[in-house]
Amino acid sequence: MHKSDSRRCAYRRQTLLRYMIKMKIMLICIITSLVSVRATTYAQKVTLKFEQATLRDVLDEIQKQTGYDFLYNSTLIAKEQAISLTVNDRDFKEVLTELLHPRNLRFEIKRNTVFVRKRGPDVNPAPDRLPAANHQQTAHGIIRNTQGQPLSGVTVGLKGTSVATASDEGGRFSLPAEAGQTLVFSLLGYVPQEIAVPSSGGMEVQLFEEMSDLDEVVVVGYSTRKVRYLSSSVTTIPSEKLKDVTSNDLSTMLQGKAPGVVVSSPSGAPSSAPRVLIRGAGTISASTSPLVVVDGNIGGNYNPADIESVSILKDAAATGLYGSRAANGVIIINTKRGEAGKTKVEFNNSFGFGNPTTGNFRLMNSQELYDFQTTFYDRDPSVLQNNTDWWGLAFGQGYVNNHNLSISGGSENVQYYASGVFYREEGTLAGTGHTGYNFRTNLDAKLTDRLKASVLINGNVNKNQLENSRTMYDAYTNLPFDPAFDGEGNPIDARFHPNWLGREKENFLHSLLYNYSKDRSWAISGDLNLDYTLTDKITLSSYNRTQFANGQTAQFFDRNTKQGGANGGELRNGTSSSNRLLTSNRVRYADTFGEHDLAILAAAEAETTTSDWSATSGKGLPSGRDVMSVATDVLLSPSGAREQVGFRKYLAQADYSYNNRYFFVASFVNEFSSKFGKNNPMANFYQLGASWILTNEPFWQENRILSFAKLRGSYGTVGNADGISNFAALGLYSITQDASYSGLPGAAPYQKGNPNLSWEKIRSANLGVDLTLWNRVGISLDIYEKKASELLYRQPLVATTGYSYVWVNAGSVRNRGLELNVTSQNFKAGNFTWETSLNMAFNRNQVLELSDGSAIFNPGARQPIAVGYDMDAYNLPIWAGVDPANGDPLWEKVTIDESGNRSIATTNVYSEAATSDSRQFTGTSAAPKFTGGISNTLTYQNFTLSAFFNFVYGNYVYNDTRVYFDNDGLYEAFNSMVLPKGWTRWEKEGDKATHPKPIVGGNKDSNQSSSRYLEEGSYIRLRNVRLGYNFPEKWLQSARISRLQVFISGDNLWTGTKFSGPDPEVSLSQVDLASGVSSFKYPVSKKVLFGLNVTF
Repeated sequence: MHKSDSRRCAYRRQTLLRYMIKMKIMLICIITSLVSVRATTYAQKVTLKFEQATLRDVLDEIQKQTGYDFLYNSTLIAKEQAISLTVNDRDFKEVLTELLHPRNLRFEIKRNTVFVRKRGPDVNPAPDRLPAANHQQTAHGIIRNTQGQPLSGVTVGLKGTSVATASDEGGRFSLPAEAGQTLVFSLLGYVPQEIAVPSSGGMEVQLFEEMSDLDEVVVVGYSTRKVRYLSSSVTTIPSEKLKDVTSNDLSTMLQGKAPGVVVSSPSGAPSSAPRVLIRGAGTISASTSPLVVVDGNIGGNYNPADIESVSILKDAAATGLYGSRAANGVIIINTKRGEAGKTKVEFNNSFGFGNPTTGNFRLMNSQELYDFQTTFYDRDPSVLQNNTDWWGLAFGQGYVNNHNLSISGGSENVQYYASGVFYREEGTLAGTGHTGYNFRTNLDAKLTDRLKASVLINGNVNKNQLENSRTMYDAYTNLPFDPAFDGEGNPIDARFHPNWLGREKENFLHSLLYNYSKDRSWAISGDLNLDYTLTDKITLSSYNRTQFANGQTAQFFDRNTKQGGANGGELRNGTSSSNRLLTSNRVRYADTFGEHDLAILAAAEAETTTSDWSATSGKGLPSGRDVMSVATDVLLSPSGAREQVGFRKYLAQADYSYNNRYFFVASFVNEFSSKFGKNNPMANFYQLGASWILTNEPFWQENRILSFAKLRGSYGTVGNADGISNFAALGLYSITQDASYSGLPGAAPYQKGNPNLSWEKIRSANLGVDLTLWNRVGISLDIYEKKASELLYRQPLVATTGYSYVWVNAGSVRNRGLELNVTSQNFKAGNFTWETSLNMAFNRNQVLELSDGSAIFNPGARQPIAVGYDMDAYNLPIWAGVDPANGDPLWEKVTIDESGNRSIATTNVYSEAATSDSRQFTGTSAAPKFTGGISNTLTYQNFTLSAFFNFVYGNYVYNDTRVYFDNDGLYEAFNSMVLPKGWTRWEKEGDKATHPKPIVGGNKDSNQSSSRYLEEGSYIRLRNVRLGYNFPEKWLQSARISRLQVFISGDNLWTGTKFSGPDPEVSLSQVDLASGVSSFKYPVSKKVLFGLNVTF
């Protein structure tokens, strides 16, 4: 346990704790008062007084008084005449009806948004206006969007008449019409369609979303904005675009979906979480992970099944309000909410199978290995009696089960959403798997005309079975000559097999009968969010969250196995727990002055997290007895810690626009953290942004090609405090058994203090342009620069200092890049549509400066941090190939004379190539030159076919596993890989080969670390292909089903790459100062799934 006698830090923690306790008490009081409030129906009243105002002015004022967002096409109200009206305390819907109807406009309300659109023919016209027909048939059917979901509120009119109706909540419609007559279908935000009535009268109609200046509303920072009005770089992904890939992890779903967001996984294990990197790495020892915000509050628990949309904030103008956490970007998650109207029940299911990808990789069978080894080793032919496929025994078919049941609905004043998720995935590697349970309930209530409340609760339980007994290692290295089973079909204990030839003498199939490694955890979070409209211009908000989490780990090695045999059985147990309290209190002012709009936000936040962990281990356990109480001795000394960390933040933001053409935003953040030194516990950050919508200028109005055009730019500072020790600035002693003396507890120096330790600071600039061409093609282009300074670095110290390390601010790093996103509605005709989406991102990284004038940190590492180079650049002995004369390995040897002149020669002595002078930067990096994804979606009638590819180009992977099974004879007791096409081994003088002559004991250290094992890691992967079918509505009516969809889906079915391993995907984020390493990789799974989605 680490302790410090710093009274200052203790006082700070106590102050934060007292503050949070007060907030807890306030929160309990608020919840108690809310429970006692009776849900009563209220009419939303407005008071208006205008003289010669525009319709836009009136709508803006109604928006401010009601809190609803108004969305409309600006051309609908651009030429409206001046309006004069006086309204006192009237229902706003009555006012809107009287205001819009004479202007041939209408409105629809969905959740908190009012849609204003051109009024079609009168809905449900009077009988005397219907066309005369004594034997009129009825046209009827269902209307869906391109995802197969029913559309309500669609105006269905009989062309050339005033006959019309609207679709109900299930998307159904019915009206009198003869075969051959034309129906017109229209809905705000969708392309109108004209379709002839068939002879049967039954119709299946699909409406396509249109690209227009009516953009969606997204959450940015602490408020919402229409996309078209943003001055920042934001990518929004709706839920239907996320869930093509089957996973219980959002990061996996994001891969290839957004420009500049690099998702990479070091393992294909079901329990392994991918790593996310936004716009390059900008730190040495701190975290590179983006901040996650759920439903308006930092952090939180969620399940992908409950996600409504995801917004990714990338530049300073968007991320700045999150201050110290925003250096690596922000991922904002909005979960689903209920909507007023009919209760909706959804049941989504999928089941499928997975198999490991093998790529270009294959291990030798017995005959191949025998033929190879007899060229340098005296191998007895009797070994050919066995041909064990260890890889095939370790990896097999896994399965996936995914079920989600949700119910939602509500009234105008109270809406609810509740969901339960069950997810189980059995890994392709024996003994691995993941099981997850999740429950969420979201309740939104309008308690009075002024007060709105939301209560959000999410809980989850996760259970993981982890790789153990060195299963993966043995799968790669065990000899096919050794048998897996005895004559009775039982797994052999390799330790006691008389003729076992493999080096490790272990059979994982035997160990898996006894051993396990597993963990389980649960977490629950609860939010209480309050919004109070103080005046028509001022809103007060309080967003509060509490989180609890608990975890347990257990690893058991039975005494009957090799892993546990030496100590008579081993057991390791670990526990962890944490609780987090957050309160964010905000005030927002918004007003309109003619053509000027101004919004001002101020907020104060406090957060504290308390955590603890412990670990115990024992040995000498009876077989099968995996409880610590039966251990006869201690394996390792017990360990544990208890920690607390606090943050406090004040922020302010001003958002101004003029005439919907010019937009400006500025913000300022002051933040305190207990992690930093007493001299620098606080930091200030600022952000500026501006944009100009060119197509709102009068001179652009007649342009028929460019439907929308916007220029935007931003500049600002953000910080990074994540990923470092909670006590990074303090001098620490370690109280452990190692420091004890004569049975008395003792303490030893552990960490040197640094009272000047401060935040990492990132200065970010971004320029962007958003275009829409012909109302069909959308293009977004961004160029950016991020310069990170005062990098947090855990600097090792020499033993003579008495300390292990000290945290310091050291140096600066720059990232520059370009991002492109294109969406295109390629073709629309009748019931057929084809849409394409493409995104690409280019990033370049460079270390600009290191502290104390250093040129390099971590010298001798495979990827040192060096001034002038990419942080992921490789520095290694340079492989020069194979000597054709004798098959020796060759490396480059660098010699520097007294005058400083460098000369390069080749050498077959590895130690000469591994000197500090001879190690060189290879000109390659683990960082890709560009990444991206492309998707195509084709829809015909009730069928939808989509295909999504993601790609990574220009990165190099260090294939560390080849050291073991591509070793030129060093490990004759290991299996070897089959050389890919184009690779050859030296056999005779004059051979130009890629591999040295194999020799027992190895050929002159040929498998030592060098650029020999660097391989191009570029790949393109068919991430998902999916075919779905929506059953016709007429088949479902009798069962009261509004939607029934079946689908078949495939994940990772094909990968194109030159990489020699089973899977080219590796971690592209640095962990322990290393990235791009493939070492005994658990490959990703190729999955085929079948699904059924039902909505009632």
